[in-house]
Amino acid sequence: MRGGLEDTICAIATPTGEGGVGIVRLSGSEALSVAGRIARLRSRKPLSSLSTHTVHLAEVFLPFEEVSAPEVRSRDRLDEALLVYMRAPRSFTGEDVVEIQSHGGPVVLGLICEACIAAGARMAEPGEFTKRAFLNGRLDLSQAEAVLDTIQAKSKAALLAAQRQLRGELSHEVEAARSVLLMAMAQVEAGIDFVEEDMTFLSREELLGVLTKAWEIVHRLEATRLEGKIVRDGAKVVILGRPNVGKSSLMNRLLKENRSIVTDVPGTTRDVIEETVELSGVVVRLVDTAGIRETSDVVEQEGVKRTNAARESADLILVVVDGSDPLTSEDREVLRLAKTEKSLVLVNKCDLPSKLGEGWCELGERVICVSAKSGEGLDSVREAIRRQLVSAGGDAHNAVVVTSVRHGAALRRAAEALKHSIESAKEGFPCEVITVDLREAADALGEITGSISSDDVLERIFSSFCIGK
Repeated sequence: MRGGLEDTICAIATPTGEGGVGIVRLSGSEALSVAGRIARLRSRKPLSSLSTHTVHLAEVFLPFEEVSAPEVRSRDRLDEALLVYMRAPRSFTGEDVVEIQSHGGPVVLGLICEACIAAGARMAEPGEFTKRAFLNGRLDLSQAEAVLDTIQAKSKAALLAAQRQLRGELSHEVEAARSVLLMAMAQVEAGIDFVEEDMTFLSREELLGVLTKAWEIVHRLEATRLEGKIVRDGAKVVILGRPNVGKSSLMNRLLKENRSIVTDVPGTTRDVIEETVELSGVVVRLVDTAGIRETSDVVEQEGVKRTNAARESADLILVVVDGSDPLTSEDREVLRLAKTEKSLVLVNKCDLPSKLGEGWCELGERVICVSAKSGEGLDSVREAIRRQLVSAGGDAHNAVVVTSVRHGAALRRAAEALKHSIESAKEGFPCEVITVDLREAADALGEITGSISSDDVLERIFSSFCIGK
């Protein structure tokens, strides 16, 4: 930061652009004094008399010396606004906070912000309000990161995951594992210090039980990392099948718009077509692909190559077959992929008599009958996609999900260190060796909540925030 925690900072806290209401936020020990130099309450009461967490109608001016100064000129008036005062420590940052809620035009908000700076505040740096909340103990580091995840949530599932983290549920689980490790370290190190006293603080069996308990917590959290990435960033879902089975029609139905061209001519789709949609609370990037078949057409051959490339990077594959036709060799080739990769099989044209016969597919509940023409079965497809991408263990509705790459890396290091410590304990290694891995695991977990942090990590995290947050 250019300045320090002793500075009073200000920034526009609402998004860029025009709006009915905009907010300029002040935070710091002089927040009320700065506000008093640019705002006059309609009640004519001095701002110093305000009670905390109250809202007042005020006029905002260019800076002036005294609140009651009669010479404040109407031509210096910037806007009429609501003024909200929150006294420390009962505010987001843990400091005195004043919010000026004016009209939401960029000119008026910019001038109010400039007036605050002229009255003694300085411009906040990116993420500085949230950083102060962390430094003042209002939030731990994982909760501070959840603030940005809440702002940037692209789906309901991502929002629910961010809110669980913001409420401290991830921190609670991480600290539970870390406290177990710290207790074990204290016991083991005490045993080392008092070895000549013939005192036993923690038996080898008890130590193994403690380490295993901590490893189970860490391993369970780390196992949600891939699903957490899908919840936060969305998933790539690729639609595969031979030409003319209805892939483009199904994509249009799922998107609820005519994104892909649909004709009776085989090979109409010759390139991958992508579009983003929210399905059952999860953001999905649907990819319509060229039909898989042997062809001498150079353009169509390139389309098939791109189809295979899209398949390799997919989080989920939707294999489409035409239920009104007998299976072809191309159908069987695509179904073979469904057996080896994360996929669903969609039998299109369920409104027509089936000609697939018996025993054509062994995937059971992963087979769904649909009709791109009528829309039948599409709700089942949406729910099945959600279940395949986000299992019960990683569902943002039911459990803590690790959505951060930083958290995932720290959990992986902690899990590896715990695994080594368990192996060392089983093989009878000296306690001094075991405590090295214990400390590494505890430190890795402490990085998640900020119990252990460095300035460069904090800078990297908070620099990704907008200035007003």
